Amino acid sequence: MDLKKLEKFLQENNQPKFRLGQIQKAIFKDGISSFSEITTLSKDLREVLEKEMKILSFNVEKVLASKDGKSIKALLKCGNAQGRDAINRVSTGDDFIETVLLSPRPNTWTVCISSQIGCPLKCEFCATGKMGFKRNLTAEEITDQVLFWRQYLKARSQKLEASDVSNIVFMGMGEPFLNWKEVKKSVEDLINPKMFEFGSRSVSISTAGVPGGIEKFLEEFPQVNLAVSLHFADNEMRSRYMPANKAYDLEKIKETLKNYFKKSKRKIFIEYIMFDGLNDTIEDAKKLAQYLNSIGNSYLLHVNLISYNETSGKFKSSSKNKIENFKSYLLQNKINATVRKSLGEEIQGACGQLIASGS
Repeated sequence: MDLKKLEKFLQENNQPKFRLGQIQKAIFKDGISSFSEITTLSKDLREVLEKEMKILSFNVEKVLASKDGKSIKALLKCGNAQGRDAINRVSTGDDFIETVLLSPRPNTWTVCISSQIGCPLKCEFCATGKMGFKRNLTAEEITDQVLFWRQYLKARSQKLEASDVSNIVFMGMGEPFLNWKEVKKSVEDLINPKMFEFGSRSVSISTAGVPGGIEKFLEEFPQVNLAVSLHFADNEMRSRYMPANKAYDLEKIKETLKNYFKKSKRKIFIEYIMFDGLNDTIEDAKKLAQYLNSIGNSYLLHVNLISYNETSGKFKSSSKNKIENFKSYLLQNKINATVRKSLGEEIQGACGQLIASGS
C-alpha cells in the first residue's frame, strides 16, 4: 500500500487528517481487502477510493495449498519497474515473485517473504538462483506480501486455527542485504505501531553472509533475528556450490560475527541444509563445530539442520539417520542444534524451491 499516494489523495479531496489513521488501521491491522469494507468512511469516499487507489501493489495470479493446509504458496505479478528508483530498473515487462504462508505449529502462521525477483547469488542447489536476477523489490512490494497473507487469513478466520500472521521471515526469493535500502524501509514499516505493529523479535532476516549487510542490520535493528545460511564449513566446498563465498568467505563471516557479538548478545541462527554425500558426514560435523566454536560465544549460535528440498536430480537430501547423527555430534560438542521441520515441499514452497514464472 502506497501511503504517500493515499495521503496526497486524501489532501486533494479535502478529507480531515484522521481519515488516514482510519484507513491505516483498517488495512494494516484489520486486514481488509477492499476500501468498500471500511464502514467508518462515507459511501462516496469508499467508492472513489475503490476506483482511484490500489491496496496491493501486485496482482495475485495463483494460490496453491498443501493437502494438510499447513503450507500455502502464492504467485504474485508485480508488473514492471518503470518509474521506480533507478536501482530497480533492470527489467521490463511483468515480474513474478512467490511468497509462502506456513503453520509450523498450531495457532501460528509464519510468512516467508521475498526481497528480490530472482537472486544474484546463484547457489547451485537453489531454484531461485537458477532464475537469475531481475530486480530488487520495493519496500511496498515486500510489505504487501504480508498484507496479502493477513487479508487471506482474515477472510478464512472461521476455518483456520489462527486468523493472523505471527512471524515474518525474509527467507524467500533474493538476498535481503543486497537490497538493503528497501528491506530496511520494509522492516521499519512492519514494526511501526501505526502500520503492521509486529514486534522486532517476530521478524527474521536470512543472509548468505554479506558482512557489510550484517553490520548495518545490527546497527539499525538490534532486536530483529538474524539467520546465516552457511551450509558448508569448508571454503572450497562452499565456493563450489555457493559462488558468493568467493566474495564473502568463511573467514570474513567469522570476523563479522565476532564483531556482532561484541555489540550484541542476541542469538544467531545458522542454517545448514543437509546434502547427501556433500556435507553430512561426522567429519563435516566436526568442521562445523570447530568453525562455530572459533567464533566464540557459541552458546549464542543455534544450528538449524534442514533436510534438502529437491529441485533437481543433482542433489539429494541426507537420510534421517545421518541428520540425527550430525545433530548428536554437534550437541556433544556444545553446539546447540535442532532438525528444522520442513514445510511446503508438496507445493514447491519449501526452502530453496521458490522459482516464479507466469507460465
